[in-house]
Amino acid sequence: MSDPLWTSGQALAATGGMLLGDTDWTCTGVSIDTRTLEKGDLFVALKDVRDGHEFAAAAMEKGAAACLVSRGDLGLEPALQVPDVLDALRALGVAARDRSDAIRVAVTGSVGKTSVKEALAAVFRAHGPAHWSVKSYNNHWGVPLTLSRMPRETQRAVFEMGMNHAGEIRDLSSLVRPHVALITRIAPAHLEHLGTIEAIADAKSEIFEGLADDGVAIYPADDAHADRLARHAKRSCAAFMLDFGCAKDAAIRIEDFETGLDGSTGLVNVLGIRTRFHLKASGEHWAWNIAAIFAAAAASGLDAHAVADALAGVDAAAGRGRALTIKLPGGGEFTLLDDAYNANPVSMAAAISALGAAKPAGQGRRIAVLGDMFELGPDEAKLHAALAAPLEAADVDAVLPCGERMKHLHDALPAARRAGYAKTAGDALEMILSAVRPGDVVLLKGSNASGLHRIATRLADGSAFGLTEA
Repeated sequence: MSDPLWTSGQALAATGGMLLGDTDWTCTGVSIDTRTLEKGDLFVALKDVRDGHEFAAAAMEKGAAACLVSRGDLGLEPALQVPDVLDALRALGVAARDRSDAIRVAVTGSVGKTSVKEALAAVFRAHGPAHWSVKSYNNHWGVPLTLSRMPRETQRAVFEMGMNHAGEIRDLSSLVRPHVALITRIAPAHLEHLGTIEAIADAKSEIFEGLADDGVAIYPADDAHADRLARHAKRSCAAFMLDFGCAKDAAIRIEDFETGLDGSTGLVNVLGIRTRFHLKASGEHWAWNIAAIFAAAAASGLDAHAVADALAGVDAAAGRGRALTIKLPGGGEFTLLDDAYNANPVSMAAAISALGAAKPAGQGRRIAVLGDMFELGPDEAKLHAALAAPLEAADVDAVLPCGERMKHLHDALPAARRAGYAKTAGDALEMILSAVRPGDVVLLKGSNASGLHRIATRLADGSAFGLTEA
């Protein structure tokens, strides 16, 4: 039987709270959501969109070991009462960090951070007890939650860090105190809040400020802001700096790369050691992702050949460019490129390039269904319209823009590429169902708020066609 994640005494010592009711309990996990809570979890009553205290009773009914609360009037026991629940969660995270000898890797960037984090997690799992951020738990509560869940015996851990405003990454990095800090790429995301691409680079570079002593700073050699990122790294306490990418002088560089619907293959040079790799994920942007993965893995003490072996089973996560084969009710099938989790101009261009590299079957076509990009600031109209150029370069046959902002793209497209215009994701789904035919390759890409991820779910599970037939 494995050791508990937390005992009541350990949680009390970490948070400085007060135990209510039974003072001798243990928990096997930490949860903030009763929908995913498992028996034996410590339920943390965070206040966010809703007040978690409203769900504490339900958590206990579902089998929570105890509740972490700031209110003592709930009549729920056992509980650990603290002045501020989020502060207590952060304190649990710090205690988990300090009691473990795990090598901690922090990942941020405008594009690719979740894909890189997931692949790194797979590599780490192949080489011993590992820990990682689930989903995109990368904000002010997601990072401390992930840290608080880290078992003592963890050998390597990877934490994703996101932000909307300056200062947020600095706080998260100081909490994790990573041994390795990685920036994937810089792109015009969150311009609405930060104003300039340079400000975005500065905000992402805050990840280097939290580095542990003798830490490693990793940044993209091919990025237009590489020099700016390097200057930030030099001002940190980083003992080592590594750059990665396709540049000929990068410390970790891709020397050969091919990609298609069946995955990506190539040759990477890791500090002079060359190894071939293959993984199921596809798209030109995976060249940079893979270089970043090898860089972080090398900084974590892993052999390049062993990393390549572990990557063989890696595929893109749902909503991150995964290629799915979808059967049509009337016979035949089409390929869905599900990249609908999020979007900015750089990730849009990468997804469109992946669509261009795909080869439709038979008389199939390349179809791009593109949803709004958010938080782009005053240039959002221009940035949406500018997608017409990569769509032309990728030889996309039909484009279906969806959403108010994507009307600018629709207007910029030549008539031959217009497949219609949808105001909502629901309208887009109806258009897809009426237009898709065997052999097509259909890309779904947009910011999460565009709703295109719901289309991907319904196409993947077949419910879209069932509802249509009904």
